[in-house]
Amino acid sequence: MLKSILNAIPPVHPEGYRFIAVFAVLSLVAFWFAEPLGWVGLMLTIWCALFFRDPERVTPLGGELVISPADGHISHIMHVAPPAELELNRDECIRISVFMNVFDCHINRAPVAGKITATHYIKGKFINAELDKASEDNERRLMTLEMDNGLRIGVVQIAGLIARRIVPLSKSGDVLQAGERFGLIRFGSRVDVYLPPSASVQVGVGQSAIAGETVLADLESGEAARETRTG
Repeated sequence: MLKSILNAIPPVHPEGYRFIAVFAVLSLVAFWFAEPLGWVGLMLTIWCALFFRDPERVTPLGGELVISPADGHISHIMHVAPPAELELNRDECIRISVFMNVFDCHINRAPVAGKITATHYIKGKFINAELDKASEDNERRLMTLEMDNGLRIGVVQIAGLIARRIVPLSKSGDVLQAGERFGLIRFGSRVDVYLPPSASVQVGVGQSAIAGETVLADLESGEAARETRTG
């Protein structure tokens, strides 16, 4: 039974080790001075470990599929002009935004297989990442992925109200597989995916998404966007 429990606990990404250690030490000190504060610290230590969890994911394969780069919920699906830094050479894109709260897993994964042809880091504000204007105002890291067929899509990591650092796990020139880890954002944030306007969107606003598993769109089906309902 103990083995089953241990197997159910997801591994922690190395980026989180020092944060967990700090929380743990502060909890021990708090127990020494005031036991109730120690229990609060212990709960925060557990939350920190869960925040940096890095579970394995089962990624659907297919060159036409766009997979969610983040855990969270779909906060926006919009037709917008892409950021110039992405160099997508089109006037309009479909932007699908996935918002991560502080309880979601924050490991970000490649939405498609492709080569990173460009990355840009832009300093900015730390307003609520769920707001639409966060895509232009907040600290963010932009990444362009070029697929084998030459199609380019954009991925933008956006730091949120609590987040204070975007951590890259990849660089320009790297070749990623769909679902492969490419970065993380600490403590609440958003990831935007910029797709060609012909993409068939397979999700709806408010829907939960799982990084590396949920299909956001189909680039080749030619079908209309999938309809959704809440209920």
